[in-house]
Amino acid sequence: MHWFEDIEVGARRAFGAYAVTREEVVEFAAKYDPQPFHLSDEAAAKTHFGRLSASGWHTCAMTMAMIVEDLKGREEAGLGSPGIDELKWRKPVYPGDTLRCETEIIDKRPSASRPEMGLYRSRMTVFNQDDVVVMNFISNALIRTRPTG
Repeated sequence: MHWFEDIEVGARRAFGAYAVTREEVVEFAAKYDPQPFHLSDEAAAKTHFGRLSASGWHTCAMTMAMIVEDLKGREEAGLGSPGIDELKWRKPVYPGDTLRCETEIIDKRPSASRPEMGLYRSRMTVFNQDDVVVMNFISNALIRTRPTG
């Protein structure tokens, strides 16, 4: 099990491979972000995107899918997240792209009021297949401290 005490500031990891499909881009947009440039090539051609692009919120969801898949291979005493900071969509994500993640632990602290947990922050960077940064954010994660006794 990976506990708060095992978190090392400066540690880096790379993981994930998510193939972005046209069908998924349109399906997500139709349900959650039905702006024309997420729904059709014709509408997107009239914008700075130039062609159909994924919603930024879809990019977040695809990133979360990669994070959860990565966590399946590691036992972590995670307790969820109180949120993210500094979310930036840097470049469009298009059907045919393959996304991947790199993360770096930037700080950690024990909880002042809940000794059974701590919080760590990590810088998450999402790249496409050409190593272009498409999104980044700071993730705040809660994690259990190692049980005593």
